Amino acid sequence: MAEITNSNLYHLDAGILPEDACVVIVRTEWNAAIVDKLEEGCRQVLAEHKVAFRVITVPGAFEVPFGITGYWNAHAARVNRPDAFIALACVVRGGTPHFDYVCKGITDGIVQLNLSLPVPSVFGVLTVDTDEQAEERTGGRHGHKGKEAAITALKMIALKASFNKAI
Repeated sequence: MAEITNSNLYHLDAGILPEDACVVIVRTEWNAAIVDKLEEGCRQVLAEHKVAFRVITVPGAFEVPFGITGYWNAHAARVNRPDAFIALACVVRGGTPHFDYVCKGITDGIVQLNLSLPVPSVFGVLTVDTDEQAEERTGGRHGHKGKEAAITALKMIALKASFNKAI
């Protein structure tokens, strides 16, 4: 079982980040109470590491990849373009196959973005059976997935920056 005690994710060398790093958080309106907590965790980590960020809101999880693509296309040629995106959503299983379609759609969308954009898109999406499971992942025994998404974004920004260094 994935529990916070099974991970070294929280170990981060902040000195490895570019000075002007910028992250765009793309979050959903659906399941706002949970997504608000995910966003708060992201904001805390990014602020701790003095990383600039912007938050974009889309209606639902299916629209997150479009939000990321649209933002990238509008800012790719600018000096202050984003160094990473964080996708935040919470999809709770219901009584229909809708859950499966939405989870597959956002997962496939984020994978495609990671293969096509020159910056990482981090999967900060909860796919849970119950609201209780979502709560466990926003500060409970399974850690805080919003904080983890921000840490992952910072690590990916640092990894990308390391590619430009001489061997």
